[in-house]
Amino acid sequence: MRRTYHSPRFCFLTFISLIAAMGILASASAAAGAAYPERPIKMIVPWAAGGDTDAIHRVIANSMEKQLGKPVVVVNIAGASGTVGAREAMKAAPDGYTILAIHDFIHTTYYTGVGDLTYKDFDPVALLTSTPSVFAAYGKTPWNSMKELIEDARKRPEQITVGVSLGSTSHFFPAMIAQAAGIRWKYVSYEGTAPRMTALMGGHVLLGETNLTQLDKVKAGQIKMLAIATAARVPEVPDMPTLKELGIDIVYAVNRGIVAPRGTPEAVLAKLEDACGKAAKDPAVTDAMKKQGTLVEFLNRKAYGDFLLKNDKINADLAQALGYKRK
Repeated sequence: MRRTYHSPRFCFLTFISLIAAMGILASASAAAGAAYPERPIKMIVPWAAGGDTDAIHRVIANSMEKQLGKPVVVVNIAGASGTVGAREAMKAAPDGYTILAIHDFIHTTYYTGVGDLTYKDFDPVALLTSTPSVFAAYGKTPWNSMKELIEDARKRPEQITVGVSLGSTSHFFPAMIAQAAGIRWKYVSYEGTAPRMTALMGGHVLLGETNLTQLDKVKAGQIKMLAIATAARVPEVPDMPTLKELGIDIVYAVNRGIVAPRGTPEAVLAKLEDACGKAAKDPAVTDAMKKQGTLVEFLNRKAYGDFLLKNDKINADLAQALGYKRK
């Protein structure tokens, strides 16, 4: 067998060449980060226009534009409880010109088998908001309290309809309530908040998850808010009981943030993170979030990555407790 011999000088020169190549790549990456952004950025919102996630992230996008100096264009790509848009973002070039608006669906859809994507398919940028969930009923239903609803549901298992996006937060929330109260709902699926709320206000379904943005619908008699999933009562609605005080030990919120395709350069992620951090302090954002019944909860890339890891485990355990088994 013939053996190829490389002299120490050859090996040394090869090593130097590799180091130089790595330096060139690093310099190119840094240069790309310094120039970024040079054109508009597409923010994929994987839900229909008009829903909570869409409304919240349009406010964020407007503020990020001010920080980055380039348009941040919201593109709605709905389907399969958020996973169609998420897949589109995952396949995009990891260059910072496509980012994805997510919430807890990135965990729940995986563990319920709706999709096969996870938070690990993306690079975290920032957590931005948290919206406490409210359990609501159609305005003309006979129930005026959770106690009355639960008593009726126990008499009529799987007859009372709940509007949900299967496998998403709007599905997990009422499923958790049903498990805690020992009752069973009949689930009716819709793609996103806007069609679900339209169905609830029209009486096509009798129950659903919502939030404090819909207080005007309560005043108009279109819906009834029965309980909120916070640890303590909320000052804006002091008469609304928490689920906890009703004996249903559930605290639940929809946590929204920004991620980018896996492999996005560090320098680009840092610029996006900085823009999100400044957006979280923008008075236009904080004022708009109050109207959305939403808390501004900024976490940077590292903290958001830790949050996603922890939240994934929580949702995996919830899915298992609710009878879902990931195949």
